[in-house]
Amino acid sequence: MKNLKKIILLLIMAVVGTGMANAFIDSYTVNRDKLPEAAREMLDEHFPKAKISMIKIDRHLLKKPNFDVKLVNGSKIEFSNSGKWKSIDCKSRAVPEALVPKAIRNHVSKNYPEVKIVKIEKKSAGYEIGLSDELSLKYNLLGQFKGVDNDD
Repeated sequence: MKNLKKIILLLIMAVVGTGMANAFIDSYTVNRDKLPEAAREMLDEHFPKAKISMIKIDRHLLKKPNFDVKLVNGSKIEFSNSGKWKSIDCKSRAVPEALVPKAIRNHVSKNYPEVKIVKIEKKSAGYEIGLSDELSLKYNLLGQFKGVDNDD
């Protein structure tokens, strides 16, 4: 009888342990329905013709998942669990204008007229912008220029 209890307890522990481990494993899909509604709407509006190559559902231990979307054209977009974009990397293509705050667009077009914005990352302190000439610029949340990023 004691052995039977031990076996049942071990089986329960194995099932629970496997379930918990799988809860934190990233998963991959191409099904856009797995994205939050706000993310689907953003893709429809700003990348209407782009096809999804892969969606990585990035699971975290104590937080809700993030979503990393890779498009067939090579662009990568990271979304929060609520569907708001966190970063957009269009490689050599320009980031859609409407996604870049107007103050940043104006500063870049005035001071860097020969380049385009190919990357934007929204952080708690502001924005990091990547230009097609590989220069990185920092802005605060209001879009005011803070300097050139020398971390690279």
